[in-house]
Amino acid sequence: MKILVVTVAGMARRFSESVGKDSLKCLYYKENPREALLFQMLRQASSFDKYIIVGGFLFEELTEFIEKNLSDLKDKILLVKNGHFVDYGSCYSLYLGINRAEEFGYRQLVFAEGDLFLDKETFRQICDAKCDVVTSNGEDICADRAVAFYYDMESRIHYLYDTEHKALRIQEPFTAVYNSGQVWKFVNKERLERIAGNLSKEELIGTNLVIIQKYFGLLKRKEYQQLRFQRWVNCNTLADFEKTLEG
Repeated sequence: MKILVVTVAGMARRFSESVGKDSLKCLYYKENPREALLFQMLRQASSFDKYIIVGGFLFEELTEFIEKNLSDLKDKILLVKNGHFVDYGSCYSLYLGINRAEEFGYRQLVFAEGDLFLDKETFRQICDAKCDVVTSNGEDICADRAVAFYYDMESRIHYLYDTEHKALRIQEPFTAVYNSGQVWKFVNKERLERIAGNLSKEELIGTNLVIIQKYFGLLKRKEYQQLRFQRWVNCNTLADFEKTLEG
């Protein structure tokens, strides 16, 4: 079994401010619900047996959108509510997704943040890969919007993110640095569940990079694949979303 976990629980303050009202990034569209990021992502992920969607902010709207626009996938969709979307970070949403995935005998689990627009071909390669996968993209690495990662002198991966969106710091020699595509594939079920099951409360209130770093940080570079998105948009604002409608 292959499972896709999508987290969409965050409060999306920057996006809501740009729209002028409370808005869930993954559901926003201008003319047609098919424009919505969640709709597009699930339609591209046809090879999955189960979609676990972790929501929180505007949860009722999320439920209604799924029932109205994704009803044909209702047997595949498991909607999970994160009751701590205000006081906990994104790590807790990923933890909940992994925890529910344990109920199914999955072989592979892909995790994608729900505010992304992704090119179909690269996403298909991730879904079809037989090994662990980390992703990158060709966007500029800017502290106010990017999740970055670098490889140290031993080719171990390290993730960087500033919750205040001010500065990213690398305090050791490194061999390469990338902008993260914010999609990952896990094929070692036991390692993933062990990591999720041993998180401290301090770690649970942090970002999902806690789990990502623990999983990939000890692997050698040759033990997983790095794929780069050819087209990728992180929809932090309405202006970002409008880029997804171009061409």
